[in-house]
Amino acid sequence: MKATGAIAAAACAGVDRLAAKQLPMPIGLELYSVRDLLPKDFDGTLAQVRSAGYTVVEAAGFYNRSAADFRSAMDKAGLHCISAHYTLSLLETQLDSLIEYAHALGLEYMICSSSGGTHRDPAAKGPDTLDDWRWRAGEFNRIGEKLKAAGITLGVHNHVPEFAVFDGTIVYDELLRLTDPKLVVFEMDAGWVIAAGYNPIDYLKQSPERFPLMHIKEVLRGPDGKFHAKTVGRGMLDYQPILSAATGLKQYFIEQEEFEMDPIEELRIEAEYMRKLKV
Repeated sequence: MKATGAIAAAACAGVDRLAAKQLPMPIGLELYSVRDLLPKDFDGTLAQVRSAGYTVVEAAGFYNRSAADFRSAMDKAGLHCISAHYTLSLLETQLDSLIEYAHALGLEYMICSSSGGTHRDPAAKGPDTLDDWRWRAGEFNRIGEKLKAAGITLGVHNHVPEFAVFDGTIVYDELLRLTDPKLVVFEMDAGWVIAAGYNPIDYLKQSPERFPLMHIKEVLRGPDGKFHAKTVGRGMLDYQPILSAATGLKQYFIEQEEFEMDPIEELRIEAEYMRKLKV
């Protein structure tokens, strides 16, 4: 699934838009986007998020608040938190308490935000191996089974390391192959898929039912050779064909990691882009 030629061309292939319609789900935000603002003014920032056009959010940390307090703040702001991010190590060591918190908050999804660096052999050091990733797939199945019994769905979020290649085997492909679709779903971060050199559309067309969640992110390679976040709708990605291929999508979240202007104003522009987008 390695993209050939210009990545942007692969991801932005034109399609017939005559019968296009607006996305049926509400505009969502990954709260990691406002991680610098929430500690300064938690309630005020949530109110600004809502005024910028967002109604559904995904949590990235709970800022030392109880589930009741966190949910109360969401309710007050008019936001619905349906998902939250956790590292694999947290899911492995604190799952029971995390489930209890998730139930009190009303979460539908618990997402493994970062799975790299946790080895099948606790004493192991050094870079990840393909066996480490295969072991993690087994951990996802184990955790996913327990979450399913609790009425919650486990999801796996990607960055670039999930697209490492070992002897011709792409890690992401192995995670999809080895995880049970009844227990584990995937939250595709389309921006990082592009940054890794792959085309989100290929994965979405191959198994759309595995991707009920998505992170909407704009990336562009900077002068330093690294990919940096840009304002959604103002970079190399055209999300119209990507979202058209995401026929199993239930909810997306804009995630902004770097800002080019006032954060809330930029989030407002991105929400407006998604509101006008038709697929």
